[in-house]
Amino acid sequence: MAKSLVVSYGCNKVPHSLQHRTLHPNNCHSLPPLKTTLSLTLQNQNQNQKPLSLKYNSLTTLINRRVSSPITAALDSDVPHPLHQGSVRLRSSKSFEQWDSLTAKFAGASNIPFLLMQLPQIILNARNLLAGNKTALLAVPWLGMFTGLLGNLSLLSYFTKKREKEVIVVQTLGVVSQYVVFLQLAIAEAMPLPYFVITSVVVAAGLILNFTNYFNLLDAGIWHYWEDFITVGGLSVLPQIMWSTFVPYIPNSTLPGAIAFVVAVTAVIMARMGKLSEEGVKFVGGISGWTATLLFMWMPVSQMWTNFLNPDNIRGLSAFSMLLAMMGNGLMIPRALFTRDFMWFLGSTWATLFYGYGNILCLYCFSCSKLDSSLEHGRKKPSNIIFLTTGMALWRDPIAYGYNSPLRSLKELVFGS
Repeated sequence: MAKSLVVSYGCNKVPHSLQHRTLHPNNCHSLPPLKTTLSLTLQNQNQNQKPLSLKYNSLTTLINRRVSSPITAALDSDVPHPLHQGSVRLRSSKSFEQWDSLTAKFAGASNIPFLLMQLPQIILNARNLLAGNKTALLAVPWLGMFTGLLGNLSLLSYFTKKREKEVIVVQTLGVVSQYVVFLQLAIAEAMPLPYFVITSVVVAAGLILNFTNYFNLLDAGIWHYWEDFITVGGLSVLPQIMWSTFVPYIPNSTLPGAIAFVVAVTAVIMARMGKLSEEGVKFVGGISGWTATLLFMWMPVSQMWTNFLNPDNIRGLSAFSMLLAMMGNGLMIPRALFTRDFMWFLGSTWATLFYGYGNILCLYCFSCSKLDSSLEHGRKKPSNIIFLTTGMALWRDPIAYGYNSPLRSLKELVFGS
């Protein structure tokens, strides 16, 4: 019989391969310092015998404690572990496993429309370039597409941390296809050459860093610098692009971006120096994901504003690109709901409604869609698929989690468990 039990534990450093799956992405700032092993000393009644000692890896205990704790949905969507990983009972449920697999297949199927999404626009741009009609490419606002590109790069980093491989492929396809459009715009002189060069450097660096990190080939320090870069870059660019969209109706100024840049740099430095509270560090850690989502959400707003200002140039847009974007984002809604990722759910839903239906409504308002008699027939199929997958998500998700109402799933999505 043991007379006394002495326990000590702590963590000096978490293995790099596990940082991205179970711990807070911002260098474990939200966790107290813990050692890698947990030692127990058993004091025997017989004083002549040596104490018994036992050591084992306490990382599992740490992970279980971290995952099983309540999750605040909105801001902590940046935490790279979905809600369903914390319940052994749910993970062993057959309906849960089936819905997990099905939502992953939906997200994987979204690669098809996203792969094809930019092709109509790329083909249309190529035809206009070959015909010498560079003016038509002015209908594609490079500033609005730049917000989408930055959003795709930041979301690529976000989903790389979460190891959602289906969505990693989606974001990569988005980056590459949008870069091809930028190349066409640069050839047509619809995008200034210096901005195109800077864009090329950022795209190349972002793709290399994300994929080397996904395969655990990147040093953790370099990755943290990249996270700081996208945090500062996203927070600086977002208000500036929002402001610039409405120029010349408002004064042309770089003040919004400059102020946001100073705020972002200050926040990152204070977080790295440990000058912020735990809640403040979580806030800074979630900035990059949220600015990426907002940049992505701003893209259709910029496009519709351009449509309103230049209705004659709207013929340079491809309606089928809008349809494919609507379909691709709609297929990811069930997975976002299942993983309780409010950031992902909000971005996908917004893109489905505004980038898809919103821009198609603009085409109808300006009678441009009448140029293609098959558009109305083609619109119905993607719409039916979106309604089917969304309705299935609201039906199957509560069953998978053992709830009686879809309102419980939506409540957990927004407010956490």
